[in-house]
Amino acid sequence: MKQKILTPREKEIFEKLIQNYTTKDIAKDFNISEKTVRNHISNAMQKLEVKGRASAVVELLRLGEISI
Repeated sequence: MKQKILTPREKEIFEKLIQNYTTKDIAKDFNISEKTVRNHISNAMQKLEVKGRASAVVELLRLGEISI
C-alpha cells in the first residue's frame, strides 16, 4: 500500500477544491503556477491510489484528512 499522508500543501489544495475553487484560483491564492497546483493534485491522487479529483476528495473525507 502506498503512503497516504498528504503534505500540508496538498491538503490545502483539496480544501480549496471542495470550496469550488478552480486550479487558476488556487494558483493565484498560493502564488504558485497552475502546473504546480496540478502536480500537487496528481501526487495526492497517486498517494491515495485513486483516479480523479472526486475520488480523491471522497478518500480524503473517509480518512479524516479534510472536512466539508
